[in-house]
Amino acid sequence: MQATQKITRAMELIAASQIARAQARIAANHPYRAGLQRAVAEVLAESSPDGDDATAGALQTAAVIVIAGDRGLSGAYNSSVLRATERLLDEQRAAGIESMLVTVGRKARSYFRFRGRPLARFFEGMADRPSFSDARTVAAVVWDAFAAGEVQQVSVVSTRFFSAGRQAVEVRQLLPLRGSSDATGSGMRDRPAHLERTDVGAGGGEAARPTQTELVAAPPATPGATGGAPAARLGYTEFEPDSAQLLATLAPQVLESELFSAMLEASASEHAARQRAMAAATENADELIRTLSRIMNRARQDAITTEIMEIVGGAEALRAARRT
Repeated sequence: MQATQKITRAMELIAASQIARAQARIAANHPYRAGLQRAVAEVLAESSPDGDDATAGALQTAAVIVIAGDRGLSGAYNSSVLRATERLLDEQRAAGIESMLVTVGRKARSYFRFRGRPLARFFEGMADRPSFSDARTVAAVVWDAFAAGEVQQVSVVSTRFFSAGRQAVEVRQLLPLRGSSDATGSGMRDRPAHLERTDVGAGGGEAARPTQTELVAAPPATPGATGGAPAARLGYTEFEPDSAQLLATLAPQVLESELFSAMLEASASEHAARQRAMAAATENADELIRTLSRIMNRARQDAITTEIMEIVGGAEALRAARRT
């Protein structure tokens, strides 16, 4: 048990060191992601209402990308992602939508294969330290299917990293790009929808909150405008080529960027979940060692007491025999 405690303690320390590295990678990726989001949001704001949805016809087939881990020993990290994916697939099947399942991580592959769900593609060895080339490889699979019209929607199920103590499983639609011209925020913003977010932070409770990510454009604020007054747009943006062609060019780049961000946050979330799980295992091992040591000491003391009583009893019997 002491050897097990040393192993779990070492795994806890390794996971804690990996969290800081994963957070640094998320921060380094933020400027590119934010800049691309702003550019696409401007294009979506200028495009016609009919051009917001790049899907032609009714939704018949949807691609679902699942990002889980390659290893276990990370608490509820993998199971939370897989349960959310199962619910999404059940909802799509109930709506008559065929699902194209793409998994990232050995745990997701083995889970869905065991349950007999067909996999369009699976990827392994990317969960621990994902690279942009990994995200590009995954994105190429679903983008080819989307561009060919084989799927009309692309969603990703992953774990969003808020802090070392709080992560949340969420389902986000990546394609088709969706815009809103009446938004007051900038970049990506969560909006209520049928999609789900489940908190899996240190508190351990699960609270489902609907979320959907959309690209929205913010009009520049007028200098001196009050907080309650509507902001007026200053100037305009001229696009060349036109917004439709520009969106077609930017869409695969947005897909790659969002997938890379999701993989980075999933990696950080896995390390945080493993750090908490190994810390709990170390504490349990310490408590079990104390309990077993107490039981062993009590049994040894009882054995020693029994031996002393046998010796004393034998001595008394010899003394009594000599007297007779």
